[in-house]
Amino acid sequence: MKTDVLIIGAGGAGLTAAIAAKEEDVDVVVLTKEYPTRSQTCMAQGGINAALGNVEEDSIEAHIQNTLKSAHGLANEETVRYMCSEAPATVAWLDSIGVCFSRSEDAKIAQRRLGGASAARSCYAQDYTGLKILHTLYDKALSLDIEIKNEKILLELLKDENDMVCGALMLDLRSGQKERYFAKSVILATGGYSRIYGKNSTNSTKATGDGIAVAKRAGAKLLHMEFVQFHPTGLKNSSILISESARGEGGYILNSKGERFTNELAPRDEVSRAIDAEIKKGEEIFLDIRHLGEQFIDEGLPQERKLAKLYENVDPVYDLIPIKPVAHYTMGGIEVDNNSQTNLEGLFACGECSNHRVHGANRLGGNSLLEIAVFGKEAGKNAAKRAKTMESHVAASPKDDFLEQEFTKEIDFYVLRQMMGDLLYNKVGIVRRESELREAEAFIEETKKKLPLMGAKDNSLRYNTDLAEFLEFRNMLDVAEVVIKSALSRKESVGAHTMEQE
Repeated sequence: MKTDVLIIGAGGAGLTAAIAAKEEDVDVVVLTKEYPTRSQTCMAQGGINAALGNVEEDSIEAHIQNTLKSAHGLANEETVRYMCSEAPATVAWLDSIGVCFSRSEDAKIAQRRLGGASAARSCYAQDYTGLKILHTLYDKALSLDIEIKNEKILLELLKDENDMVCGALMLDLRSGQKERYFAKSVILATGGYSRIYGKNSTNSTKATGDGIAVAKRAGAKLLHMEFVQFHPTGLKNSSILISESARGEGGYILNSKGERFTNELAPRDEVSRAIDAEIKKGEEIFLDIRHLGEQFIDEGLPQERKLAKLYENVDPVYDLIPIKPVAHYTMGGIEVDNNSQTNLEGLFACGECSNHRVHGANRLGGNSLLEIAVFGKEAGKNAAKRAKTMESHVAASPKDDFLEQEFTKEIDFYVLRQMMGDLLYNKVGIVRRESELREAEAFIEETKKKLPLMGAKDNSLRYNTDLAEFLEFRNMLDVAEVVIKSALSRKESVGAHTMEQE
C-alpha cells in the first residue's frame, strides 16, 4: 500500500499528527497495534498545562521557568518556550473541536495546580482529561475520513538505497501476514517504554517501546533513555495510577504513623524519592483525600474513587489509599530536531516515543498532553510538507530476518519477562547503584542471547497474541539495554536518575 504520510501509532500524538497532515491536503494512513481509544493517552488524568490564568494570576514565562526547573537543566529552552507559548492556542483548539473541559462558575475552562507548578495551570475534564481528549481527536480524525488500520504490529522501518526511510513492514495480527506500506514521509507515534518494568508500571501492557526499538535498529539516535519518571501515587497492589490531581486538589501523603513527610506538590522525582526512603524504613505509605469530602471527590475526582474501590477495596471518602511509586512516563526517546524529524531522512517522531528536549531529566506534571498536541501537530504538518516535495514512492525490501529464524521454544519467555520487570524496578528504579545496574545489564545481555531458545509456542496465523508478545519482549530487551547503559554512563544524580554511592 502507498500513501503520502504514514503514521504508526494512534494515541493523542498520532491522531493529532494525522489531523494536521490531512489538513495539509495529503493522503494519510494511520497504523496501530491496538485500537485508538485504548492508547496510553487515555490514562493521562490530571490535565493539560496552559497559562490561561483562569483561576489565579499566571504567565507563559512562569510556565516556561517551571518546566525548565523540573527538567534540571537538560531541556532545550528554545523548544520549551515554543511549547509553552503554543499552550493557550492548543487548549483553545482542543476546546473548539469538542473536548469537554470542566468549567468554572463563570464558564471559563477550569484549572488546577499540579506538582512543580507555580499556579493553577492544568486544564482538566474531571479526572478523565486524557480520555476525553483522545476520544475527541479520534472523532475529529474520523470526520476527516482519515484511514486508520488497527491490529498492525511494527516489525521494521523500510529504507531505500540512499538510506532514506520510505515505509514500514507490519505484521497483521488478524491474518498473521506481513504487509508492506510505502510512504513519502513516516511518523512514529508509538508511545513510551515504561512497561519494561512489568507490573510495576501504570502503563498499558502495550507500552513496550516498539517504535523506539525498531527505530534504533534502523539507525535512529536515542536521547536521555535513563530518565524514567516514577509516579508517586500508584496503587500499592496493582500499580494503577491515582492521578496527581488528587494531590493538586489538596490530598496528603502519609506514612504509617500518620505523618506528612514531603511536600505533596513538589516535582514527581522529589516526592517519589521521599516515599521510597520511607518504604525502606519499613513504613507503609498512603494517600489521604478524606478531608476533601464526598461531594468534592465525586464531582472532581470520580475516577480516583472508582479505582481505589475496584483495585484496593478501599473507599477514599472514608479510607486511606495505599500507594507506592511506579514507573509512569519515559522522558527518553528518539532524538528529533525542531521539525520533529529524526536523524534518518524521511522519519519523524512525536509523543512519548520522541525526545523534543522539553522534559529533560524530569517531566512537569501536565506537560505530557501538551507535548503530544503541540508536537503532534508540528510533526504532521512537517511530514506533509516533505511529502509534497517527493515526486514518487520508493519501494524497498525488508532486511530484518528475526521472524525467519528457528526458535526452539524450550524457554518460556513470559517467565523471563516477569523477572526482567521486577529486576529493573529494584535495580534500575528510583535509586540506582552501579553494581546493581551491572547486574541488570548482565541479565539483559544473557537473556538476549537466549532469544533463539524462546519463541511463540502458538503456531497459528490468525490472532497469534503469543507471537505478538514475543516480538514486544524482543523490543523491551533492546530498550532496557539502552536504558541501563545510559544510566551507567551518567554518573551524577539528576532529576529522575538518582545514583547512590556504593
